[in-house]
Amino acid sequence: MLSMEDTAFWLLIVVSSTLAVFLVLASIALIFFIKLLSSLRRISAKAENVAESVEAAADTFERSAKPMAVLKLVSNIADSVAKFRKKEK
Repeated sequence: MLSMEDTAFWLLIVVSSTLAVFLVLASIALIFFIKLLSSLRRISAKAENVAESVEAAADTFERSAKPMAVLKLVSNIADSVAKFRKKEK
């Protein structure tokens, strides 16, 4: 029959072993979590760069669209005048 001291000893071994396993698992999980966070940080930085590039391209198109619209208007007026002169002849 087990005495109280033997039972306490085995309980101590079981609890210590369980805590050691959980400590190792927690350490591994923490390492994976840190790697995940660093990956997310890199992805976020790349997404920010892409957003800035798209914004710069949109600004460029916006700046070039205004002169193109004026040029198109002048071209339409010139075409209309040329058609009108052809009809008069």
